Amino acid sequence: MSEDQYGAVQGFVVPPMPASPPPAPPDRLRSVAVGLLNLSGLGLGYALMRRWLLMAACWVATIVLLLVALPADPDGVSGTVVTLYVVFLVLAAVHGALVGLRTRLAWPSPTPVAVVLGLVLLAVPAGGVVLYDSARDEATQQMLLDRLETADQLVADSGRLTFSVAEPHYRQALGVYDDLSTAHSGSRAADRVPDRLKTFYTTVAGAYAQKNYCDAIPQLKYLRTVPGTIGKKELGTLTTWPDDRLATSLYECGSTGLAAQRADWSTNFGDLLATFPQSSQAGQVEPAVKSAVTNGVKGVSGSQPCTAVEGLESLSTQIGSLQGGQAGGVADALGADAQRAGSQADSGAYQCGVFQYKDGDFDSALTTMNDFVKKNTHDKNRARAKKIAIAAEVAQTVPAAGKKLPTSASGGSISVTVMNDSPDDITVLYTGPVTGSFTLKGCGSCTSYSLTTTLLKGFKPCSSGKSYPQKTISLPTGTTYFVHRPDSSTATPASDTAKLRSGYIYTECAYSTGAFGTG
Repeated sequence: MSEDQYGAVQGFVVPPMPASPPPAPPDRLRSVAVGLLNLSGLGLGYALMRRWLLMAACWVATIVLLLVALPADPDGVSGTVVTLYVVFLVLAAVHGALVGLRTRLAWPSPTPVAVVLGLVLLAVPAGGVVLYDSARDEATQQMLLDRLETADQLVADSGRLTFSVAEPHYRQALGVYDDLSTAHSGSRAADRVPDRLKTFYTTVAGAYAQKNYCDAIPQLKYLRTVPGTIGKKELGTLTTWPDDRLATSLYECGSTGLAAQRADWSTNFGDLLATFPQSSQAGQVEPAVKSAVTNGVKGVSGSQPCTAVEGLESLSTQIGSLQGGQAGGVADALGADAQRAGSQADSGAYQCGVFQYKDGDFDSALTTMNDFVKKNTHDKNRARAKKIAIAAEVAQTVPAAGKKLPTSASGGSISVTVMNDSPDDITVLYTGPVTGSFTLKGCGSCTSYSLTTTLLKGFKPCSSGKSYPQKTISLPTGTTYFVHRPDSSTATPASDTAKLRSGYIYTECAYSTGAFGTG
């Protein structure tokens, strides 16, 4: 080789290095590694290729997702957000794979290690999904527990209200319990529903625990409808929990009403016999009714006989209505009780009439005794009742006649003749030592006197020599009160008070002046 040639060799210049490393030969395994690393959502594939802005974009997308998703709630993340994020990860993986196909990795240099790392880091999003689902489940559990607590509080608050006001709230709470036990049967809240239902039952039926049996009836009837909302499987023994308590409440409330003579006792007893016919409480109904009739009969002889009679009349009617809904021996026994109450009320009217007469209530005494006479044709007091009715009618016009209760005596030694100098038929009633009544036909030839005539000096009715309708009775000495009542006119009855003494013959004359007079 010549020196010139050698000099040329010695003067050889190395070309300058390029600004960036030349593209690496295609490497599919490296491409897969970058794509897998980008699927973690952390942009690590871009980091290994020093594509910092693209890595930052991955971090921003992941952070946005976390801000939207956390804290977890039962509704979860919007499907649109999840879809957009998944699309973003796929695009990042595809893009990273394409770039990594000809780009050397900064670290780790062995591509298989990057692939393994990418596979391992896939656990990050997968674990995040698992953790998020767990957090979402916990949020759902807490939401259901909150619903349970709200329903519990609603029940507790309603327990302090009247049942009519509280019932809609009870139904609302029951709907929550039903939804928890059916739609969310595996939840912690659903596991607590059975205990809550026990509290629900005792709260609704609070009046029973306080022995307010009448108030407990609608509460317990409502509880018997609960199996229509909550399944019997969930209720267990609560299904029949109200039955015995309702039977007890119906009996106790009915018994109280029977003793107080309230109108609702027969309704409660009727419900008891119809709903729980085989219960021990139902077996006590007829004995209680029979005892009430016995007490009513005793009351007729007490200080308030009229109240007792009214009670027996009401008992007879109500027992009859109660009997109509029964069959067999119960119906027969109640029928006997109703008949006894009715007959005792009829016969007890005599004591009531006597009480009214002595109390000065002559109008009521007259009505009571007349009814007694009509209804009791064979009663031993019937004759006396007639006399008391007569005396009561006399006392309506002459109150002094009612100071003493009339006796059953009759007759006397003094003759009293009563004549009718009026055109009307009249009834003559009298009371005093003896009491009685009779009727006189009207005088066919007689007319009413004018008031002017009756005021003239020397006016004497029954003195014209006519043949007046008349009747002579014998009365004992003493004061006798007479009332002359027209039978066919609206004229006012007339009265006379006669003080009868031995050795005299007395005459009573009835005449008409538009209002009756006596002489």
